[in-house]
Amino acid sequence: METGAVLEMRGICKYFPGVRALEQVDFTLREGEIHALMGENGAGKSTLIKVLTGVYPKDGGEIRLKGSDKPVHIRSPQEAQNMGISTVYQEITLCPNLTVAENMYIGRTKGPLTNWRKINNDAGKLLDSLGIPALPAQQLGSCSIAVQQMVAIARAVDMECKVLILDEPTSSLDEQEVEKLFKLMRDLKEKGVGIIFVTHFLEQVYEVCDRITVLRDGTLVGEYVIEDLPRVQLVSKMLGKDFDDMADIKSESDTDKIDYNSTPVYEAKKLAGTTGIKPFDFSIHKGEVNGFTGLLGSGRSECVRAIFGADKVSGGTVMMNGKKVKINKPLDAMKNGISYLPEDRKRDGIVGDLSVRDNIILALQVMKGFFRPFSRAQAEAFADEYIKLLSIKTASSETPIKSLSGGNQQKVILARWLLANPVYLILDEPTRGIDIGTKVEIQKLVLKLAAEGKSVTFISSEIDEMIRTCSRLVVMRDGKVVGELSGNDLNQNKIMATIAGGESK
Repeated sequence: METGAVLEMRGICKYFPGVRALEQVDFTLREGEIHALMGENGAGKSTLIKVLTGVYPKDGGEIRLKGSDKPVHIRSPQEAQNMGISTVYQEITLCPNLTVAENMYIGRTKGPLTNWRKINNDAGKLLDSLGIPALPAQQLGSCSIAVQQMVAIARAVDMECKVLILDEPTSSLDEQEVEKLFKLMRDLKEKGVGIIFVTHFLEQVYEVCDRITVLRDGTLVGEYVIEDLPRVQLVSKMLGKDFDDMADIKSESDTDKIDYNSTPVYEAKKLAGTTGIKPFDFSIHKGEVNGFTGLLGSGRSECVRAIFGADKVSGGTVMMNGKKVKINKPLDAMKNGISYLPEDRKRDGIVGDLSVRDNIILALQVMKGFFRPFSRAQAEAFADEYIKLLSIKTASSETPIKSLSGGNQQKVILARWLLANPVYLILDEPTRGIDIGTKVEIQKLVLKLAAEGKSVTFISSEIDEMIRTCSRLVVMRDGKVVGELSGNDLNQNKIMATIAGGESK
């Protein structure tokens, strides 16, 4: 092995029916380094991690670990864990019905008797040391997604790992929680732990990483020292083409054509839900892209869930094109021409065991009624149209959606709602956890839909992305609308100032 290396993967190959997932990929992780694994969705990042952790058997190549004089064969995640390889995946894989402490130590207790007092005490000390706001005896499902993510990281850290894999760990964390995670990563680095960091946030890569390995279409593009690879070059290598960092994306929009004096497509007055948001007013016009922004937990997602009827509405009135309507459940919203792409695609979006085709036609079939099913030819035609339109990477429309990359799963859900032909489309974190190229595609699609007369509400944790895409932003804090920004006020400083404390309306 290379001097100082804790992990070497050489010539790794992995194939699925009709798909070359990995072809002769090399990867080296050194002791005490944070190594970014970068690439578009479908580039092979998750597949490489799953080969390393024994989720998938490799079809070629070898894996070597420090301390072993010959290649190792990792047949399961448990074997990987026993070899000192710990993983925190993008989608939380813990058990929400168990307590925080049980999740941290499940599968690690030995013997017929378990000392739960000691386990709860140990869990409490670890949670305190990491600043995680959860109690050992608290049911994990009662915690926010961000806290659940931190518990998963705490579990991995506590296993005294040599190799720590973090697959999109910051996608559900706010800025303060990201800083806590980065501090933890740096502390582990000082102790000699090798960390593989998978993220789509470029600024995070340059803040915390030492090296970058780039994959594209299942092959290795190269390994680079962080100082030797400017951001524009990184993006270019990921995409395989020159790229202007998305600076001009908003030039494609045409907000001047929006008639703000016209009757709104959707308008809510004093809308309130049972999830802690204060009554709020909201409207959107034909051809407009607006959005809700605020820190994690501010109430932005709860607002759009109330609009769609996904959460119970406790008060307020709703008008569609000037006519009063009742939206008490998602089907009411769908019948009024509203579609909603949810924040948590795994929980609320995909139906994992169904095919790409069946996931695409699902919303339209619900509106039509399950006793009036589409013919196979109709369903195939719908699926093929949107697979082509959104460039969904799948072997066929028959492929189970759960076998697709996260970004392609997101495109399938987007296809589902576009097929329903809504007049008003709500997109909650449509680009979270997906590659930069797909982000551009989705942002351009949003602006194209607006140009065609559809109304779109767009939510993203990345403020820059919101500014590029939206012409008007509703700012949230602590479940309350604290401002509305547009025009020259639509800039990062003004948004952050409004979030931090100033009410601008």
